[in-house]
Amino acid sequence: QVRMVESGGGLVQPGGSLRLSCVASGSILRFNVMGWYRQAPGKERELVAAISRGGYTNYGDSVKDRFTIAEDSAKNTVILHMNNLKPEDTAVYYCHAAGTELTEGGQQHFDSWGQGTQVTVSS
Repeated sequence: QVRMVESGGGLVQPGGSLRLSCVASGSILRFNVMGWYRQAPGKERELVAAISRGGYTNYGDSVKDRFTIAEDSAKNTVILHMNNLKPEDTAVYYCHAAGTELTEGGQQHFDSWGQGTQVTVSS
């Protein structure tokens, strides 16, 4: 079973920066996509940024030009650099990955989520 663990959340003032990190562990054969989602109180979970095999990136409209996603597949790690943070960025941020893992019976698809890390943007 693939496990995702996030780190790097916290409290930051408007205009500040944070770096979120997520490490995946398990018998991972390959990733198809790694990314970040967020969920604010009373709102649905939404895409923040994702990066697919081959390096193609996709960003939510509200974070384009402020956030950058990067991955190190050799280290099973995905990073989210967040700049010029705004109060509306306040949410729980979840790491996500999908791909193929090795099992006793061969290979199978996995789709895993982290437990989430709180990001609060406030003065």
